Parts: sequence; C-alpha cells; structure tokens
Amino acid sequence: MRADRATRLASLERWRDLFRIRLRGRWRPAAIAMFVFAGALFVTTSINSKGLDLRESSITDLDHVVRSERDHAKDLQDRVASLNREVGSLSRQVSNTRVEQLQAEVDELRDPAGFSAVNGPGLTVTLTDAPKKEIDAANADPNDELTPDDLVVHQQDIQAVVNALWAGGAEAMTIQGQRVISTTGVKCVGNTVVLHGVPYSPPYRISAIGDVDALQTSLDDSDYVNAYLQFVDVYSLGYQTEASSRLEFPAYEGVATLKFAKAGDAPQQVRD
Repeated sequence: MRADRATRLASLERWRDLFRIRLRGRWRPAAIAMFVFAGALFVTTSINSKGLDLRESSITDLDHVVRSERDHAKDLQDRVASLNREVGSLSRQVSNTRVEQLQAEVDELRDPAGFSAVNGPGLTVTLTDAPKKEIDAANADPNDELTPDDLVVHQQDIQAVVNALWAGGAEAMTIQGQRVISTTGVKCVGNTVVLHGVPYSPPYRISAIGDVDALQTSLDDSDYVNAYLQFVDVYSLGYQTEASSRLEFPAYEGVATLKFAKAGDAPQQVRD
C-alpha cells in the first residue's frame, strides 16, 4: 500500500513539474510581447505630445501653453537675429564695389525700416479685457445680447490704436515690446494675440515715439477708438494712455521677407 502511494505521489509530482514547465514556456513570450507593446505605447505618446503634457489638466492650462510657445518662438527669433548679424558681418567683409554700394543703401534704410534701435518721447496705450465678473455675467445670461466676445480685446482694437498712432505721426512703434515694421501683422488666436509668431495675453501695450500731443489728438479723433471707449465706459474694458519723455525701442531682428501683399481700400471696422 505504501509503495502504491509513493508511486502515485511521484507520478503527480512529475505531472506538476511538467505543467509548470509548459506554463512557464507559454507566459515567457506573452510577457515579452506585453513589454514590447508598452514600450511602443510610451514612444507613440511621447511623439504625439511634442513635449506637452497630454493630461487634461495641462490641456486646459492655456497660460502654460502660451508661455511655452512664446519661449520657443523667442529662441527661434534670437537664432534668426544671430544669423542675420553673421550675414551682415560677412557681407561687409566682401571687397566689391557693387556690394559696398548695396550695403550703403541698406544701411541708409535701416532706420526708417525699423532695423535700428531708436529712442525719444512718446506715448503708450494699454488695452485690457473687461473684469472677470463682467465676462461671467455675460456667460450666465444666454438671453443677453452682450456676449463674452464683446468684453475682450481683439486684433482690430489693437490695430485701430496702431493706425491712429501712425496717423498721428509716430516715428517708431512697438507692441508688447516687439518692434513694429511694415510687414508686422496682428492676429487673434483663441483668447491670445499673435505677433511675429509669438502669442501674447492681455494687457496689450502699444508704444509709439513721436510728438506726444499729436499722437494723443490722433487717438481722440479715431472713430474706432471712440467706439472702443464706449465699451470702456459701460463694461470696464481697459484703456489707458501714458506719456513718456523718453522711450527706448529695440531694433527689429526677425525675418522681413514679404510673402503676400494685396492693395485695397477696405473700410475701417468699427466695434458694434
């Protein structure tokens, strides 16, 4: 009896060991496949995120995204400026009469084109969105004709101030500290304004060098600026002017290539 039991026990142990070997052989490739799949998933996520966090909390953090994109654009602009200076330095080293003549013409146009630093008396206009409570109130009442879109600064508001300052004899101008030149465009992207590829959030500061009185008079005479001021009075949009005895503007150091241009006589837009 004991021999039979020993034989049965030995047989069961052999079957158990055989089952473990087979089970181990099946799980090993499965485990490897799972690790490979997980690695591929991590790589795909990293590529799609392009350096941004894909979690919902980060997606909604628009300020973080704006700051990140602005820093990236600033790095690219600094690189462009460095390359432009290098090209200019190499061009001046070329001993050729025609090249020297062209370089002299370029140097003569640098100031009026905005490629030289300038300073002088001027005026700064600051535009800001309405207070959050006003925007929340507009969101809360769907029957109200006033919308949150009416309570924020738009590109046409900035452009109207810019146009009025140019009309007032501005000699040079900056928006958010960036030099404005003939190819400068102001664009709205969401609730930010993009200038030279860099996104900015309010407040928006537009500064101009020139005769302060003439600049202020031109702002006062602008139909669009006066329409904007009605929203300032009723809904507390921000509008402030500040005269300065000396403003200092940097030279424009970005790309100045004109890609698209079309002449036209579009009527001036006025905020409803």
